[in-house]
Formats: sequence, C-alpha cells, structure tokens
Amino acid sequence: MIDLPAATLLVSLGLAGLLLVAVERGRGSPRELALIAALGVVAGAGRTALAAVPSVQPVTVICLVAGACLGARVGAGVGIVSVLVSNAFLGHGPWTLPQMGLWAAVGASGALMRPLVRNPAGLAALAVAWAFAFGWAMNAWFLAAFGPELSVEAFLLVSARSLPFEITGALGSAVIALGLGPPLARMLTRYESRVRVTYGPVSGPRSRLPSPSR
Repeated sequence: MIDLPAATLLVSLGLAGLLLVAVERGRGSPRELALIAALGVVAGAGRTALAAVPSVQPVTVICLVAGACLGARVGAGVGIVSVLVSNAFLGHGPWTLPQMGLWAAVGASGALMRPLVRNPAGLAALAVAWAFAFGWAMNAWFLAAFGPELSVEAFLLVSARSLPFEITGALGSAVIALGLGPPLARMLTRYESRVRVTYGPVSGPRSRLPSPSR
C-alpha cells in the first residue's frame, strides 16, 4: 500500500527542486536574480507583518505583478523566495513545499495573463480567484498528507470550515491589488525597460580589418 503522506512529501520535494533549478539555471542576469531576491524578501516580510490578520498577505499580488512585468521565471522565483523568507519566522514544515509550488504557479500565471494583470480591476479579480484556489489546494494537500482521508466529502467539509479564511484572504488580496498593484507595475515596467537589451542591425559603414602583411 502506498504511504500517501510520504508520497505527497516526495512529490512536493520534486516539484520544489525543479522550480529552484529553473530559477537558478535560467537565462537571467545577476541583476534579475537580485531583483527576484529583493521582491521575494519584500513579499515575505509583508506576509510576516500581516500574520495577525488571517490569510491576508501581499505575496499573491507581488507574484502576479512580477510575472506580468518580468516574465514567468521571475514571478515563480519571487513566490519561492517569499515562502522561504516568511516561513523562517512563521514556521517551516511539510506545508512549505506546496506553498512554494502554489505561489510559483501564481507568479507564472501572471505572465500568462499579462493583459488582465495590467488592469487594476483584472489584477484584483485574479488575486481573489487565487485566494480561493490557494486555500482549496492547501486543504487538499493537508488531507492527502495528514488525513483522515482524501475524499470529496472530506474536502467539502474542510473547505466549508476554512471558507471564512478564504473570504478574508480574497478581500485582503483585492484591497492590496488595487492599492499596491498599479505603482508596483509601473516600477517594474520602468526597471524592465532600463535593463532590457535589444539587438538589431548595426547602422553605418562596416569597419574593415587591415589585411595581414605578407
């Protein structure tokens, strides 16, 4: 018989490892990696500071905007770093790995839904949707890892009990998206335009190298 908690932990470890490798070995400049670290620290610090308010955190919005402005790799990296930073204060455990995977997916979805994220109302709607999806996914993971069983009935029961937390998180995400989203998007857009390198044809006559003397 398969040990479901152990299998869940192994799958989470594998996904987290793949995400970290993708961030570390992707085509990115040191500046980009530094930006991932900085945004991750800011998001993680915000989550820690708001820990007294259940389920309210800025990580989702920051990951979405980072993904939309700088690409899926950056958005995913910000999600990973934010969990590592915030859980250092809130407590690491088996839940750290699925949280990393889910917030990495949030950042990647920002890149996939860039036009929606660029609109403040669209960003708020997507953040609200992720608040519910994140909570439900964590409910399913906890049932799979700790039981008593992973079934539709158990999932509906746990989700009904956690619904106030999802609603609080959704409202908080909407407020943060409308307040923080637009200025953060402008800042990251300016950053992206300054560091982007565009290659094109060289204008003007080509210089000719002198022929070697014989």
